[in-house]
Amino acid sequence: MTSTQVTERAFPVTPVRPPTLETLPLAVAANLASARARTRSAIMAVVKADGYGHGAVPIATAAVDAGAEWLGVTDLAEAATLRAAGLTVPILSWLNPAGVDACLAAAERIDVAVGSADELRDLLAGAEATVRVHLQLDTGMARGGCPRHEWDELLGLARRGQLSRRIDVVGLMGHLPLADQADPPTNRPAVARMHEARRAAAKAGLGPLIVHLSATAGALTDPATHFGMVRIGAGLVGIDPSETVMLHGASRLTASIVHSTTVEARTSVGYGGDHVTDRPTRLGVLGVGYADGIPRDLARDAAVEIHGRRCRIVGRVSMDQIVVDTGPDPVPRGTTATVFGPDGGATPSIHDWARWARTIPHTIVTGIGPRVRRSIG
Repeated sequence: MTSTQVTERAFPVTPVRPPTLETLPLAVAANLASARARTRSAIMAVVKADGYGHGAVPIATAAVDAGAEWLGVTDLAEAATLRAAGLTVPILSWLNPAGVDACLAAAERIDVAVGSADELRDLLAGAEATVRVHLQLDTGMARGGCPRHEWDELLGLARRGQLSRRIDVVGLMGHLPLADQADPPTNRPAVARMHEARRAAAKAGLGPLIVHLSATAGALTDPATHFGMVRIGAGLVGIDPSETVMLHGASRLTASIVHSTTVEARTSVGYGGDHVTDRPTRLGVLGVGYADGIPRDLARDAAVEIHGRRCRIVGRVSMDQIVVDTGPDPVPRGTTATVFGPDGGATPSIHDWARWARTIPHTIVTGIGPRVRRSIG
């Protein structure tokens, strides 16, 4: 038995813990406060995609506790989950890829967005009790919402639906196509279109309406886009698409070392031998891989934090595991590695991971798979 083996066996046995994504409600509250300091409008906390991967209920609860007046989702099932959790503030569902169950929307007091006359006709046909509606107009994205040449038809139909008491038109919404540039002049065409839409709605006999156009980037950088309400989604979990405001990461992903080994120089690592060690070193295996949301294609400096230092990921990312070079110091099985977190220092952030994967931080946090345990910090 070598002296190295004796030393490593002398470490106390540390239990292996499952990979865990810890959601941090205090960070959500701090991010909401940053948005609140920049607007006088009401705030809708958008918790679509399971709260950007952080858990819709804990993110929504933290946001409402911190003062958010509304919640936003993209389908009625997400909204019903929030209602079942006891959240009573107004909720808007605006994409509805499975269609709109008008009876469910009315029963659960869920507002729905309607972006065309055809959508509104479908809703009116199924409405047995009054459904609260936000009319979604195209303000420059051509990705959804009613185009300008069809506004009159939609507004007229909405007015008739309101008179029949099948719907109650309470809101008017659009999207900013260029807010990430943090340049208010680029937002002016969309803002002008929203003002035009509000005038058209009033002329059609609809109103007063709550008007909302801006998401996180516009809310943080351009007061002219705020109208009566702003929608904060990515900003809740620490992502400012405009990259102008420092927000707080709202989660921490950790995983245990499940296997540790010592290797010689010129040892190939992982499938295909893409990495070959240039010195004797120690390797640790973490039980997370691309099935858990670790991007498969990473820059060479991608790393995790172990004992206050960065340890580089080596070899290919596998479905269920990654390998890290832990250097000269032994790191025994059960040691905790932080994949990303808000801690600073050696701990990678979600923005580091986005850079390493040549993507945006949104895809990092929303991509964490179901095998990863969730906890609340």
